[in-house]
Amino acid sequence: MDFTECYQDTCSAVALAARAGDARRVQRLLKRGYSADVKDNRGWNALHEAAASGSTECLRLLATPKTMDSSDYVNSLTHNSETPIYFAAKNGHVRSVKLLLKVSADINLKTHDMSCPLFAAVDGGHQEVVKVLIRHGAEVNGQRSVSGWSCLHQAAYRGHADIVQMLAGVSCLEAVDDYSITPLFLAAQYGHSPCVEILAGAGANVNCQATDLATPLLIAAQEGHLPCVEALLTHGANPNLYCNRDQWQLPIHAAAQFSHVRVLERLLEVTDRDCECSEGKVSPLYQAVLSERAASLVPLLHAGYNADAQPCFGYTCPLELAMESSYRLNDEGVEIVRLLVEAGARIGQQAYSLALRCQELLQLVLSCRGIPTARAEREALAQLALAEVDSAYCWLPLLLQAGIEPVLFLQPRLFEEAAEEVLTFFLEFFNWRCLPLEIQNFLCRRQADSSVTTLKSLEGIPSLAHLCRLQLLESVGFQCLADRSYVQRLPLPHLLHDYVQFRDVFQKHCNSLCILSVPL
Repeated sequence: MDFTECYQDTCSAVALAARAGDARRVQRLLKRGYSADVKDNRGWNALHEAAASGSTECLRLLATPKTMDSSDYVNSLTHNSETPIYFAAKNGHVRSVKLLLKVSADINLKTHDMSCPLFAAVDGGHQEVVKVLIRHGAEVNGQRSVSGWSCLHQAAYRGHADIVQMLAGVSCLEAVDDYSITPLFLAAQYGHSPCVEILAGAGANVNCQATDLATPLLIAAQEGHLPCVEALLTHGANPNLYCNRDQWQLPIHAAAQFSHVRVLERLLEVTDRDCECSEGKVSPLYQAVLSERAASLVPLLHAGYNADAQPCFGYTCPLELAMESSYRLNDEGVEIVRLLVEAGARIGQQAYSLALRCQELLQLVLSCRGIPTARAEREALAQLALAEVDSAYCWLPLLLQAGIEPVLFLQPRLFEEAAEEVLTFFLEFFNWRCLPLEIQNFLCRRQADSSVTTLKSLEGIPSLAHLCRLQLLESVGFQCLADRSYVQRLPLPHLLHDYVQFRDVFQKHCNSLCILSVPL
């Protein structure tokens, strides 16, 4: 048995002809007594099909006094409560809409999803249909969608500027949806600057706030719509209106967070600087750092925003936050650290502690700032480093290259806990036979317990040349020897310059330690 017939389209013969726009066939079928009101599995009858296809000839045949005997026929509903005029409006068939209006079609009946003929026409951008429906009394206000949008909301969302222009004169400009969002807000959110201009020019509130206190200017900045930002500012939008419950978020924060640089540069011109360092506020620098947007930092720092902004989000400064984030060695994060350090950000103890765990960050900090000049600060840095002794293979070579005195690390903790490769490298900067007795004892125990040969080299006798450079190191200080220009002024042959800078030592241990570069 062939069951395919059971799965064919369930439309009636008249409906199929109406769908095809075949007026002659519709006429013949009606004369032969076929019903025009047989519904298919969607609840559609022939009138729905004719309206949806825009066949006005079929509509004229179907919308006769005979078929209109039942007042419900012209407003017959599908299973989704759609009427024939709804389909005609949705598909932009203006002639079909006019014809259905003549036979008293109800233009305000809502579908299951709260739509109506006007809302459907607006959604499709059918300007002429919208004009006809408004002229015939279509309800322009009120909630016309599940989300609570009005027809003006939908026009602004779609960016249909001509329809927005029509509706702006007859609709409520301040209609709000379930989240207190207005049509102007939607136009700004989706970048429809002509609609923003029309609505703002018609008197819509450019400083309206949604349930979460977001403003049209904030959402336009967040989405990077510069023309909308310009339009809103021209019509009086306030860039200093706080847009969150905690009273710190401004449009400039949104632009920084999403790295919309052109919008950010425009907002820098009009935003007050109270947010920069005031207690309880948040510098836009934090937003740029949190979202890892190095491009946002450039205009902010160029405009003079303080790299040492107020403490926020549990961090003492943006640099501390940046260093913790960039610990994953994210390229963008490292670039943010570089920008902040070059801009003069203060490097506190916590920032140094974070940098000591990551050789790339520490190298960046040292290349920009070098070793602290004050002895007390260098001692404090050494203590921070020793607290990260497990990472000594990372920080020790870099700190020594930068010129910190090796003697600052001559402490029991390093000799107790550091890897043998680290100790072998570190002891190259000392005459190990003249070390303090306490250190020698630690060293002897390490040698006795050692199962590898890295410390065995200490049993030999230092070369005279090595002893001479150690004496030079003791005389002039390691900071001087780390300075290439200083070494070049010493009364030494040029061939010895690399040697007195211990370049051979760094080169020798570059494979066993994480030495990124050897001093030039």
